[in-house]
Amino acid sequence: MSLEMIPGKLDRLPAPGVYSRAIEDSARIVLFDIDGTLVSTGGAGAVAWKQAFDELYGIPADIGEFTDAGMTDPDVGAKTFEAVMHREPTARELAQLIQRRLERLPEAVAQSEGYRVLPGVPERLRQLSRDGHLLGIITGNGDGAAAVKLARGDLNRWFTFGAYATAGVDRAGIVRRAVERGEAMLGRDVPNTDIYVVGDTPLDVQAAHAVDCTAIAVATGHYDVDALREAGADHVLKTLEEELPLDADNS
Repeated sequence: MSLEMIPGKLDRLPAPGVYSRAIEDSARIVLFDIDGTLVSTGGAGAVAWKQAFDELYGIPADIGEFTDAGMTDPDVGAKTFEAVMHREPTARELAQLIQRRLERLPEAVAQSEGYRVLPGVPERLRQLSRDGHLLGIITGNGDGAAAVKLARGDLNRWFTFGAYATAGVDRAGIVRRAVERGEAMLGRDVPNTDIYVVGDTPLDVQAAHAVDCTAIAVATGHYDVDALREAGADHVLKTLEEELPLDADNS
């Protein structure tokens, strides 16, 4: 059964080409994390990291041993490097490592048998777009890695802007950049009550609150509903098959 047939889920999707007449008044900025929120790559990212470490240093490092979900790519690379090389990487070494990992990522994603778009994602993004909301990406991936991960699921089409990981920028900084870019696209300041961060980890929740945005957590990653509630999420969804509570804070 398609999601459009499930009562209370996506049965209110407008027909193609039909948009809200009140876009300018009702538009919200909705910012999405990628891994565990929109897609699961089935471990493709870890495969690419392992290949990069092996090719550059002869050590097939497993990032899962040294890092946590929600960390940015520069932090993942640096912490894993320090763990296996027993010293901090230079800026050049970290840049080369991230670049080699990106080089290997397209094949890793394409060959991953576990890659999947998470439940409700395409339909939900389409509905939000048709409702006139501005959709953006906030991710710990670099922009190249983000594009690769979204491309296999045909999801790039829904996002006109985003903010991505660079060395020295934490997740709150990524959200802050995305908010600035979204407001620039709309040509106006947007109240914080109309800016939502959708992610799957406590780090996403913390980043949203650091920028005074509403945190919507979705339990499709490594953390369940209870853990995300404990992390302080303003709203918790089991999957994106559930409608986003964009009006709950303004009613």
